[in-house]
Amino acid sequence: MFLVTAIVSVVLAAALAMSAGAKLTRKADVIASMHTVEVPDDKIPLLAYVEIAGAVGLIVGLFWWPIGVLAALGVIAYFVGAVGAHLRVSDRQIAPAAVLLIVAFVTLVVRIASA
Repeated sequence: MFLVTAIVSVVLAAALAMSAGAKLTRKADVIASMHTVEVPDDKIPLLAYVEIAGAVGLIVGLFWWPIGVLAALGVIAYFVGAVGAHLRVSDRQIAPAAVLLIVAFVTLVVRIASA
């Protein structure tokens, strides 16, 4: 079960790192999406730092499971907020946030199961 935990955690951490990088480099489509859900420009880097913290927590959590559980919970909260932000403005581009929410939930479940 640990191998599954490691794979899912690394995949999610990579997705978070790529998303954070796109926010910090102000990739046009990502910034457009942030504006669609009414995220102020000065808050976009903060969201990227939260994603980086989640990614680091997931990797550290492979070595100390409580950190992995807390990181997964934090990532779930982040993507619940993201899905909520898309729903609030009736944005149809909800799939990326929803998929990452599901992956974060799976990561939590397998992290707990392999503890």
